[in-house]
Amino acid sequence: MTQTLLIELLTEELPPKALAKLGKAFADGIVNGLKSRDFLEADSVATAYATPRRLAVAITKVRAVSPDKMIREKILPVSVALDAAGAPSAPLLKKLAAMNLSHVTVADMERAQDGKAESFFYTSLAAGSNLLVGLQTALEESVAKLPIPKVMSYQRPDGATVQFVRPAHALIALHGDAVLPLTLLGLTASNVTEGHRFLTAPGQRAVTIANADVYAATLASEGKVLASVEQRKEQIRAELLAKAGADLVLMPEALLDEVSALVEWPVVYECKFEEEFLAVPQECLILTMQTNQKYFALTDTNGKLRSRFLIVSNIATDTPTAIIDGNERVVRPRLSDAKFFFEQDKKKTLESRLPLLDKIVYHNKLGTQGARGERVAALAGFIATAIGGDATLAQRAAKLSKADLVTEMVGEFPELQGIMGTYYARNDGEPEDVALAASEHYQPRFAGDSLPTTVTGTAVALADKLETLVGIWAIGLAPTGDKDPFALRRHALGVLRMLIEKRLSLSISSLLSHAAQLFQSVPGFKDPSADVATFMYDRLRGILRERGFSVNEIEAVVAQNPDRLDDIVQRLEAVQAFAALPESASLAAANKRITNILKKNEEALAAVGEQGVNVSLLQDAAEKNLNTAVVRVLPEIDAAFNNGDFAGTLKTLAQLKDEVDAFFNDVMVMAEDVALRNNRLALLSSLHGMMNRVADISKLAA
Repeated sequence: MTQTLLIELLTEELPPKALAKLGKAFADGIVNGLKSRDFLEADSVATAYATPRRLAVAITKVRAVSPDKMIREKILPVSVALDAAGAPSAPLLKKLAAMNLSHVTVADMERAQDGKAESFFYTSLAAGSNLLVGLQTALEESVAKLPIPKVMSYQRPDGATVQFVRPAHALIALHGDAVLPLTLLGLTASNVTEGHRFLTAPGQRAVTIANADVYAATLASEGKVLASVEQRKEQIRAELLAKAGADLVLMPEALLDEVSALVEWPVVYECKFEEEFLAVPQECLILTMQTNQKYFALTDTNGKLRSRFLIVSNIATDTPTAIIDGNERVVRPRLSDAKFFFEQDKKKTLESRLPLLDKIVYHNKLGTQGARGERVAALAGFIATAIGGDATLAQRAAKLSKADLVTEMVGEFPELQGIMGTYYARNDGEPEDVALAASEHYQPRFAGDSLPTTVTGTAVALADKLETLVGIWAIGLAPTGDKDPFALRRHALGVLRMLIEKRLSLSISSLLSHAAQLFQSVPGFKDPSADVATFMYDRLRGILRERGFSVNEIEAVVAQNPDRLDDIVQRLEAVQAFAALPESASLAAANKRITNILKKNEEALAAVGEQGVNVSLLQDAAEKNLNTAVVRVLPEIDAAFNNGDFAGTLKTLAQLKDEVDAFFNDVMVMAEDVALRNNRLALLSSLHGMMNRVADISKLAA
């Protein structure tokens, strides 16, 4: 017989940021423990629950007794189990006794091949076990493996010391309506839990769960507790949107998750703060509300912050005045601090703060933030000139880009670095490009983030990331495994995205070379450009896979280590279109064959040099026809390639399929006559150059 199983552990308030993980791990551990012991049906469904004060799981179709099983056990190799006369040996008798199988004879056992030797096996019927036994073990294993941020020790009323993430007060274990007398953390299971701390009267806080199937409904109706994290989260989301009205509510998922882990019966109320605080950069106000108070800010449809905000309370009441007043009173000092920091910071220019950067160590092997700023400024000037920007503006922006690190506001809210730099640069009267670069040079900060909008911001962003990549790599701190403390993967991805999406005609090797030159005065510096380039090409493959290109298509382009990426997407699209042509497979295979032939005959090709194909040495019709076809299509390929028509370039190659196939069918490339052989190699070399101008199409044959 199967019924729904319910396990709930009631505790003191659990760490909110860890609640979702704890709830999932608690449920998964029990489910996996029962599944491995065969107590679940194939279509059993588990539902995890977690509130600030409880971890729970309900599992449908759980067996009261696991099925009987046939167990086949290896006893001993035959050579050990039988003596010279073929009788049971002493080791065999000892082994059977140890396995409680003294009644088993040689005739009862199966003799079967076991690798290179024969062994005895014994198959027996193992009776199923009771759910109580299997669940007790599964529960203990699950709790032991919980991802607890920090274990605490506490004493039970009987004086026993217990260790858990928070003190545990009650345990529920129900199979259908039957209580399973499990024990855990000094508790014995029952069918009674507690309702909401404030919405149930102290004497009526106990909630009896009559049946495992009605757990969530009973807890909600009688205990004023929504057991499901997702249900609470979606209710909060819906109430926030309703209260926001025509305004927009800022509700990052991380904040929603955390608030959902703080309340058992969420209710949203509207609060306000004084309009005067809106003179402070809204990012500061939003951040302090979200980080310190877990409040939800509101903006108008244009993104301008409103002076009203929303809170999520754990108390439902028709007279929320005290709750609203209390939260408004709490947020006011935080907003006042932000206003004070902003006003104080504006009294000093960013330029006047630059000497302070000379006192901040960036890395003991690479010097100070001030020295780093000089390097980034030099590189930014070079890049700005290369992409049609103003080198002077880029250098100015780069020097000031880190000055906000020594402001009061960023000292209080490090997340605002760059953002505050833009505000302070504008306050100082700096050019708008310089002000924007203070924040834009951090972009893109994460996958999918926007890129800098200005040429100056782009130049500084590239310089900042390239300086980090080269400098940190050079001192031996390249990423290893999942460790990347200086976010070099993110920096590389940022550089690649800017080169590709902004179609910047910049050379990767030149950028890395210029970055490396900036470190020549650093003792013991070794140029890591080659390794950094390889690292970047590996990241490039990942970016292109995310854009939907196949591995072979990507290798056709990236394996050539393209020094510029401004047209790489167009090349890939051309390769993709070429791969769809009926002639592509044959030409790709031929190109692969040509590559191998040329690689084996590099010395011969070097001797031929640039003289090209000698028409007078062409003998077979197939090689004459191929040369004629190559000469015929070459102008068309040159024109298409020079116009950036990569698809047209590759499509033109399709005209050569018949001639290429005939050549390899009829012509012996490695002829005994050296002059003839070298001339045929020259013809293949010419063809190879045409075929691989856009991409190495031989990779399509992989």
